[in-house]
Amino acid sequence: MAHYRIYCLDGADRVASADWIEAGDDAAAIAGVRERWAGYKCELWDGKRLVGRVDLRAEGPPGGAG
Repeated sequence: MAHYRIYCLDGADRVASADWIEAGDDAAAIAGVRERWAGYKCELWDGKRLVGRVDLRAEGPPGGAG
């Protein structure tokens, strides 16, 4: 298991909150961000390595409704 850091960003792309997540790989960590931080823009880090940016603010409900 790897330990990842999640930084959720505000409207000015400054860190608004931070948390940790454990996952088996990058894909599982990104899936965890998508599940737990819906509605936020987040960065996922593994140590000094930026794994990815996940912007969940624009994603609407499943099926395109809303």
